[in-house]
Amino acid sequence: MDDNTTPGDWIRHFARRPGDGAVLLCLPHAGGSAGSFMPVARLAGEWAEVLSVQYPGRQDRRLEPCVDSVTDMADRIAAEVRPWTRRPLILFGHSMGAVVAYELARRLERSGITPAGLFVSGRPAPSFVRDRGLHRKPDADLLAEVRALGGTASVLLQDEEFMRAALPAIRADYRAIETYRHAEGPALGCPVIALTGEDDPRAPAEDVAAWRAHTTGAFRMHTFPGGHFYLTEHLPRIVSLIREHAAATVPSP
Repeated sequence: MDDNTTPGDWIRHFARRPGDGAVLLCLPHAGGSAGSFMPVARLAGEWAEVLSVQYPGRQDRRLEPCVDSVTDMADRIAAEVRPWTRRPLILFGHSMGAVVAYELARRLERSGITPAGLFVSGRPAPSFVRDRGLHRKPDADLLAEVRALGGTASVLLQDEEFMRAALPAIRADYRAIETYRHAEGPALGCPVIALTGEDDPRAPAEDVAAWRAHTTGAFRMHTFPGGHFYLTEHLPRIVSLIREHAAATVPSP
């Protein structure tokens, strides 16, 4: 990648490290935004170029139609991230973002680009179907799920105007992940590192461990105290794990 690469609509550039080292691409959870990974950029910006995906229908893309298909998201991100694949690319996705990152990795590998690593957080293996029908339920039920998982600050959950603006994106994301069905195909060749919270009701450890079947490369799994958004409390350790992986697998410039 040259230093003049400009992100498109889907990619936000949070920490620039021109010319050498790894590129870390972060993919948010359902209802999440690129900005949720700003703390990752602050922790990893000294050793990695940090990018984050901004799904349409929120924040600076709030006027754009939402994309309610995981595979469509992966197609569009794959087209935009290509300039950064000239350097080792590590993918990090949480919850829905883990599955989008997986589908992105599949597309990259089909085109001859093997990611340096895929970190999947808070999500069962893609072969597990998890359709609870929440995307078809009333707003109150969808909001109850968001509150139960704790991914949004409570002060925002009580802000009627904010939630009214956020609900279309949340519903579209839930539709995307609940209607996703894993298509058979070759396992990945890149290393997969699975992360989950010990008390996550949506990602039991045994279901997260099943990611092992989706790669012929190395597989590791780490569990942390906490629920679905365990990473909020453990982000420094998670970024350290990514850095350790990069140090072990990415050639020095």
